Amino acid sequence: MDEDDGSDVENGEETQEDEDDEATEVRPLDQDIIIPGLSLLCRTGNGLRHAFIKVVLKDKRLSDIAAISNYVHLRFLDVSNNRISDLSPLLSLTQLLWLKVDKNIVTCFQGQAFAQLVYLQWLSMAANRLTDMDGLVGPALESLILSDNRIQTLHGLESNHFSKLVTLELRGNRLSTTEGINLPNLQRLYLAQNSIKHLEGLDKLESLTTLHLRKNKLTNVEGLSSNMKCLQYINIRSNDILDETCLSSLGHVSKTLRVVVLSENPLDGNTDYRPYILTLIPKLERLDKEPISLEERAEVWKTVNELKEED
Repeated sequence: MDEDDGSDVENGEETQEDEDDEATEVRPLDQDIIIPGLSLLCRTGNGLRHAFIKVVLKDKRLSDIAAISNYVHLRFLDVSNNRISDLSPLLSLTQLLWLKVDKNIVTCFQGQAFAQLVYLQWLSMAANRLTDMDGLVGPALESLILSDNRIQTLHGLESNHFSKLVTLELRGNRLSTTEGINLPNLQRLYLAQNSIKHLEGLDKLESLTTLHLRKNKLTNVEGLSSNMKCLQYINIRSNDILDETCLSSLGHVSKTLRVVVLSENPLDGNTDYRPYILTLIPKLERLDKEPISLEERAEVWKTVNELKEED
């Protein structure tokens, strides 16, 4: 698998987008907007009545969504690409399973309604104006997408608040460290396009299978832990790895690793690091975009054995 995707947002572009957003005419939500977006007619809890459980309200120039609070049977809600900052009207939508709020202007979770959404399993709030995660609680959340915000620190990511979370996306934020993620059940973590210099606190991620760190500022991979007993894929493409010695900590997860992506680091082109990585991780199946052939593996271990005999 290849997890390289996503796009960069330059500060100038971000500022221009903010200015364009503020110049956009906004309007409050009303039934004339809601009704055309309704779909999926289902029976309600008592089985005697029917109600629509899905509504799509994206690209409506909405700023006030108070009217949505009357639709208490909704399970799927998309309000992406609007001008919404206040999500408290969601307080009454206690049946929500899926919520998309991408490309709005939400700045924080404090005072929002997420603690009431006890069945919410999937939440995406990419491209808002979040600076932290304080106040967010998701007892049933399985996937949380907060890419392209302004998050600098990770607080509140505790297992008692997110016991079922398996996928966390924080691409394109302003993180400098991985410290603060205490989620033993997390399986996939996407941190590309941040400013991460240090891997910290990863020993708590015992179930993690995928770690994506493309385009950060790592000079080594110290911080990888033998407690990460399930890690199969790690992407550290486009960082600041200078030489092979900076990669020795990959040995802590060598028993499970199957794919490593290292291209576009300073060591790329200056040295052939494939033999070293194959020696470090004997069961590796792919390095960068090239699979490990039986012939390559045999040649590396032949060389290793010859060196041992010489010693």
